[in-house]
Amino acid sequence: MNETPRWLSPAEQRAWRSFIDMHLKLTGRLARQLQTESGLSAPDFAALVALTDVPDGRRRLLDLAKSVEWEKSRMSHHITRMAKRGLVTREECAEDGRGAFVVITPAGREAIEAAAPRHVEAVRDLFLDHVTPAELGVLAQISERILTRLDDAPSPDQQVAADA
Repeated sequence: MNETPRWLSPAEQRAWRSFIDMHLKLTGRLARQLQTESGLSAPDFAALVALTDVPDGRRRLLDLAKSVEWEKSRMSHHITRMAKRGLVTREECAEDGRGAFVVITPAGREAIEAAAPRHVEAVRDLFLDHVTPAELGVLAQISERILTRLDDAPSPDQQVAADA
């Protein structure tokens, strides 16, 4: 299948590159600030947020990996490091014996509760304070539409497995 690429128009290229540049700079700045102020990495924070979003503070390891687009092995190694720091624990899954649950600890809850106020203030300072409510609504609509597309489409590794 040798199709001619659908090159980006100047307007599309401007939008795409500015989006990518903003995303890289914003996430990099927020990650450094989070690490400096709380000692949590961005992946630590993402995992702890995902765990605090559920009432019992526990999620399957695979679900956590999918939530940040990581491979299961990468997430497993990261959770091992977080467990060594006392932020989470692992529990075997009684239902299937193969999977594992990741559970937030009291220390993990303390860490996220201490980091969250500073993090949200940084999000406001670096991002939210610079968009209007109308722009924010449009951004949410665009983001949700693209997230739905990403959730519905197989990832490259799933596509390779399906083609095999």
